[in-house]
Amino acid sequence: MFSFLKGKGTTTAPADPPAPMPAATPAPGPAPAATPGPAATPAPGPTPAPAAARPQTPFVPPAAWDPESLDTGALTAPLPSTGDAPQVGPADPAQTAALQSQIVDALKTVYDPEIPVDIYELGLIYDIVVDADRRVLVKMTLTSPACPSAQQLPSEVRYKVKALPGVADAWVEIVWEPPWDKDRMSEAAKLALGFF
Repeated sequence: MFSFLKGKGTTTAPADPPAPMPAATPAPGPAPAATPGPAATPAPGPTPAPAAARPQTPFVPPAAWDPESLDTGALTAPLPSTGDAPQVGPADPAQTAALQSQIVDALKTVYDPEIPVDIYELGLIYDIVVDADRRVLVKMTLTSPACPSAQQLPSEVRYKVKALPGVADAWVEIVWEPPWDKDRMSEAAKLALGFF
């Protein structure tokens, strides 16, 4: 009976037959007087067996139900700091000159999904800083603060720049000043978008 409670792939020994319930024994002394009429209460029935005498079911609750094993702190605790703040030293002109053309070429492979022009030609890249340890910081903006690609574009820029040979690490900083406008686009971008 209730074999679905056993779980898949588990075998259990047959359950012991239920222990017989002890019969209720009347308490010694005079029997209580029955009150006539509808207000009479029935005599109490057999008392339930103690928990130890109850038959055991084959059901075993899963470990996930154990309150001791639940990690509810993970649901409410703030996320730990990722340590992903830019760790770029002062700009090194020699390293910047050596890596800038490779970085620009990598940036020209990143496109805003809504605009068929790469982000470098759109004028979204404001600055490229390379320090003496070849760590790169790209300062860029987006076409608007409500840009739907606000998560995707900086991540793509970071990983494409970081993948370049000779680059130790890369970070992207989003800046909003000065605000982007169409005058920041290159002539090639304006031509591609029909602004001429």
